[in-house]
Amino acid sequence: MGDLPAGVDLEGLLDEMFDPDGPMHETYAVLVVRGGRIVTERYANRLPSFTDDGPMVDRDVPLLSWSMAKSMLHATVGLLVADGRISLEDRPDAPEWTDPDDPRGDITVERLLEMRDGLDWREVYALDAPSDVVTMLFGEGRADVAAFAARRDLAAAPGTRFCYSSGSSNILSRHIASILGPGAAYERYLRERLLDPIGMTSARPTFDDAGTWIASTFVHATARDFARFGLLYLRDGVWGGDRVLPAGWVDTARRARSTDPDDGRRYALHWWVAEDRFGSFWANGYEGQSILIAPALDTVLVRIGRTDPAGCAHLPGWRARVLEAIAVGT
Repeated sequence: MGDLPAGVDLEGLLDEMFDPDGPMHETYAVLVVRGGRIVTERYANRLPSFTDDGPMVDRDVPLLSWSMAKSMLHATVGLLVADGRISLEDRPDAPEWTDPDDPRGDITVERLLEMRDGLDWREVYALDAPSDVVTMLFGEGRADVAAFAARRDLAAAPGTRFCYSSGSSNILSRHIASILGPGAAYERYLRERLLDPIGMTSARPTFDDAGTWIASTFVHATARDFARFGLLYLRDGVWGGDRVLPAGWVDTARRARSTDPDDGRRYALHWWVAEDRFGSFWANGYEGQSILIAPALDTVLVRIGRTDPAGCAHLPGWRARVLEAIAVGT
């Protein structure tokens, strides 16, 4: 454990985040790393369970990433780029697009990473509205998530439109499975090349029946291990003096390429970009999960919880106030 800079007090901001009557409702974990050391850490609440006796959250309880897994997929692509086994210009292995006249054949790995592949997709997390992501993860598409996503028609020419899509991530993940081998071989690569080298020993990726890592959504890990992943990006892909990600790869995570038309947020390659004075970028997940990296402050901020959309609207402001508070002592 490390110490916060002199004059920096985050207790009030943590109290706000963990207030059961506040807009963030139910927070499981908040963790701040500065200078490579944990300087603030708090846990609360019980994980949901069908039997109402889920575990109380502490530093050893694995928590669900939701879409923060997409940023871990970005790291995996970087590893394969370093290995010379994939390039951003590659066309993904997609049996659904084998017709030479199919315009979906122009989709590249890069287009999938930047969410500009052009596929028609509805990323709506609601049971009372048409939703491709819900059907893919929990309905008819769940046994082979990439096949479900790849069957979508084009809504725009590849490269011309930003559309945030969990389906795009899973098409890319299937392509990786075609290179590494599905299931156990894929998981072994993740463990040997990404998870174990940075000490993410608690991390467990979920695979579908086809052997594709459901990289849009499903990794369970402790808050400390999610912070380790953030620290890898804060350190430009280097861990303990060893280069894990290729030089320059982290830059593709923090240089915005698109603007989400729904909320104005900026997007890079499977990471979101704050464009604040600290150079911040973050992995984002449903219900308010986030791993925020602030290079100018040498800081990683992790928040895991269960917050509805109205509450999530408060999270960017809260994170910004945490960073401003840390900046006081910098």
